[in-house]
Amino acid sequence: MKRLLLGAALAATCTTAMAQSIGVSVAWFDDNFLTSMRQAMAAEAEAQGYEIQFLDAQGDIGRQLSQVQSLAAQGVDAIIINPVDTAATSRMTGEAVLQSIPLVYVNREPEGNDLEQDGVVFVGSDQKVSGEMQMRALAEQLNGEGNVAIMLGELSSGATHQRTEGVKEVAAEYPGIEIIAEQPADYQRTKAIDLMTNWVVGGQEINAIAANNDEMAIGALNAMRQLGISPDDIIVGGIDATRDAIESMQSGELAVTVFQDPVGQGGGAVKAAIDLAEGNEVEKTTMVPFQLVTPETLEEFLANQ
Repeated sequence: MKRLLLGAALAATCTTAMAQSIGVSVAWFDDNFLTSMRQAMAAEAEAQGYEIQFLDAQGDIGRQLSQVQSLAAQGVDAIIINPVDTAATSRMTGEAVLQSIPLVYVNREPEGNDLEQDGVVFVGSDQKVSGEMQMRALAEQLNGEGNVAIMLGELSSGATHQRTEGVKEVAAEYPGIEIIAEQPADYQRTKAIDLMTNWVVGGQEINAIAANNDEMAIGALNAMRQLGISPDDIIVGGIDATRDAIESMQSGELAVTVFQDPVGQGGGAVKAAIDLAEGNEVEKTTMVPFQLVTPETLEEFLANQ
């Protein structure tokens, strides 16, 4: 009996050791879009028979590097990173390459030469396009005239700069539109409430808010509600089309959002990681398209989800 139990234990140990696994380091767990993306990753990994481990970098690039080193030491079959700082990814890439572990960056594209390395790819979306789509819709609702304030995400995120660049380029096409302010609220709802309150109390004459994500857009709307300002007086646009954003639009508050596909990015990142781990060819860059969502297109959007 003891021999049988010992054999069973050894078999279990071997099965665990041989389990195919993916390690994931995410910039923030406390983010609605990234939460949806993680859920999509988990579903895809389960569907393909892979174990998946998620780690929260909590916005700390040093913590994220340590997480990647830990995952590499564990011998996972592939690593996925949603980077805290898109300009500080080289050491994480170097760690994965040194250990010959396939690496997928997701949602936030590295700014360096990471993708030139073998076994390193990116799955995400063209962030500049989302800013362009957002601002064009806001401009139409403003009839081409008005003062726009931009709520910036984390300055360490390439998406912040790309989305803002898209907003500014479209705004420049309209002589009657002026960008009067731009400040970071770090993609966070609570910080956006404070920023919006400061702008209004400080006397800024704002006709529209172009927020780099939905969380900040909702924060701006919350501040407006507290200050007694109607969403008809200051129109607000976000990016991501999170559940909270859609509910805000349904209630007549949020004017614009841009759907960023968490399933396309999260599930796509896991598929790429598994393909790399199994020796299959993978495109260096996979772009998932954005989709504009306004009150006029909301029902059609929801019908297709």
